Amino acid sequence: MSATLIAVPAGHVAAVVTYLEMDEAPADLASPASPLRIERLAGIDPDRYRALFRRVGAHWLWFSRLAMSDAELHAKLAEVHVVRGPDGGDVGFIELDFREPGRCSIRFLGLVPELAGQGHGRWLFAETLRRAWAPGVEKVTVHTCSLDHPAALPAYLRAGFVAKRRAFESFPDPRLAGLLPRDVAPQIPLVG
Repeated sequence: MSATLIAVPAGHVAAVVTYLEMDEAPADLASPASPLRIERLAGIDPDRYRALFRRVGAHWLWFSRLAMSDAELHAKLAEVHVVRGPDGGDVGFIELDFREPGRCSIRFLGLVPELAGQGHGRWLFAETLRRAWAPGVEKVTVHTCSLDHPAALPAYLRAGFVAKRRAFESFPDPRLAGLLPRDVAPQIPLVG
């Protein structure tokens, strides 16, 4: 057996994307205790959303929403829930897409890096699943990539998601494009 290397263009970043599905709700959708709370947003301020998206995802090179115009962002956004800290500030978010009948796609979920390692991720994940399995939902999907937090894929698998396929993704490095500061995501070297 031999490996196939796929060249990544200069100035690009590459990742392996894993697509996952869950066909039945977990037996226990209870959430652990947390001082955080979740609030569904009725209207979305693009600047507030992008600022939170950047705070949560910059370390993992999340950039897709940062590259969109306000009109594109509004058209693409699904159901957004903001996670609030004890002081009321935005510290994370969930984005769920229920546009396909019988299905929920978890588009994004995450917390600001300052909350890492405190158990809040388990709470957020439980809250995400509880909301995703709304009445009438028969399947929940999500995808993650090799650039995301290393605990993401194992958490999905432990929760009962099943990996269905993989894809290779390459995109212009958002730090070189000016969408994110050059010093974020030091675990992913700048090559350009």
